[in-house]
Formats: sequence, C-alpha cells, structure tokens
Amino acid sequence: MIWASGWKLAAAVSNAGGLGLIGSGSMYPDVLLEHIRKCKSATSRPFGVNVPLLYPDIDKHIDIIIREGVEIVFTSAGNPKTWTAVLKEKGIKVVHVVSSSKFAQKAEAAGCDAVVAEGFEAGGHNGREETTSMVLIPAVTQSVTIPVIAAGGIATGRQMLAAMVLGAEGVQVGSRFVASEEASSHLKFKERVVQSQEGDTMLSMKQLTPVRLIRNKFFREIVAAEQRGASEEELKQILGRARAKKGMYEGDMEEGELEIGQVSALIHEILPAANIVENIIREFEEGLKDPLKKL
Repeated sequence: MIWASGWKLAAAVSNAGGLGLIGSGSMYPDVLLEHIRKCKSATSRPFGVNVPLLYPDIDKHIDIIIREGVEIVFTSAGNPKTWTAVLKEKGIKVVHVVSSSKFAQKAEAAGCDAVVAEGFEAGGHNGREETTSMVLIPAVTQSVTIPVIAAGGIATGRQMLAAMVLGAEGVQVGSRFVASEEASSHLKFKERVVQSQEGDTMLSMKQLTPVRLIRNKFFREIVAAEQRGASEEELKQILGRARAKKGMYEGDMEEGELEIGQVSALIHEILPAANIVENIIREFEEGLKDPLKKL
C-alpha cells in the first residue's frame, strides 16, 4: 500500500470500524511523523503502521512509532526477530506478514501477536512460494497458535467469509482501498485499477523482490529482460529509483510501476473508504445467512 495508504485512508478506515494502517514504506521519517499525528487528529479509534523491514531508515521509523504511542505495528518483508521484541517491550502489538507456514512459525517464535497469511494473489511485494490464499490460509492456521489474518485476493464480504471458514480470524484488505477516494494514489492509477480485467496482473522481478504488477510498458521491459536472462544488476538498472512513485503516485501509467492484486478484476468503482467497509460487512453478513446463495 505504498503511495496509497496515508493518514486520510487510515483514519477513514478506522472511523468506519476497521483497523486503518499507514503504509510507511514510501515515507521518509519526517513524513511518517506528520501522517501519524494527522491520523491521531482525524480519528479517536485505533490505527496502526505497516513497516516494510527491507526499507532504509527503519530504526528512525521505529523510534517515531514508539515516541508517538502507536499501539499496533504490522511488519513485512524481513526478519520479525529484528524489531518485535523492541516493540513489544513498549506494549505495542506486532503482526507480521508471511507467505508460508515456515515463516509463520518463525514469526510466532519471534513473539509476534498475530500473522497475516498473504496469498500469491496479493498486490505489491509477494512471497516466492506462489502459494494461493485458498491453500495458504488453512496451512498457516494449522501451523501456529497465534491468530491468523488472511490477505491476498480479498475485496468482498463473501471473500472475507471464505477466509474465515478456512480458519482466519480476520482479513487484511489492500487493493480494494487503493480504489478509494481517500487513497493518496493518483487518480489515473485508481482508474486503471477499476479498468483491470482477469489476467492483467502478474508477479515479476523474482530475482530481486517479487512484486505483482499491472502489465504496462515498464512491466513488458522487465519481462523481456528476464526472458533473455538479464543479470540482477541489469534488472536493478531498469528498475531505477522511484519507479513505484512515478506510477502509483505521479500517474505515469506506462513508465511507472503499478502494484495491485489479482482482485482488481473485481473492483469496478472508486468509493469512499467508509462505503467499502460497509459493503464488505454487509456482504459478509448476507453470506452468513445464506452462504449457498448465488450472487
């Protein structure tokens, strides 16, 4: 959710009854501080911060999170042992995003309070295992005793219900909120998301860090380089700097990196975050009453 989940979206989701998360991966420390403080002013309800552990300045981010009294941190893309103990000493709940049962067990051993089991369908940075949510969710729930939150391919109440039938105790929704009014992503990117069809996204850059992207000029360039056996160094040169910002935040739909999940094929309109939460809960409750009813 880099370049999409700032304080406006996080506060709107929390105010609507969800747990809003600020995506700190695209933020310098001073920007993260500003977003945390603005989110505090915009909601009296709990919210959290997602911290991708592979990004620079993590120590500064952690320090800001602790000083500002953030109560919940979701970590991803790294070793949960690195910061979990530090955060928990300050009374902060820690949830780690995993793509396999093995990593879920490591997160539990590191002291995490819960894990997010993120399936292969998810947008953005993804696991190398390519395990789909339908398989990953029950596998992870059987491998750990801490709560499991399902992610990857979830944008509707019916999908939330399915995840909980598979053993999850909650869901994390990303791509659906990219196409929200409060998301900080560029309008052109939001419109591209709602125009997406089945098969318009694909996992790429496995030699670097796997990431699911919408097919565009940049994506085709990366795929062509991978097919001809390009080195890791050449792929890094093609990727360059700020490629995700160029696409998702600045609106360059051809040269930018457009990260989104497969579930974009089911997203057809840009809505206020509160409406999205309301729709998911309503569909979930309808599904509980009549799970076999065809849509």
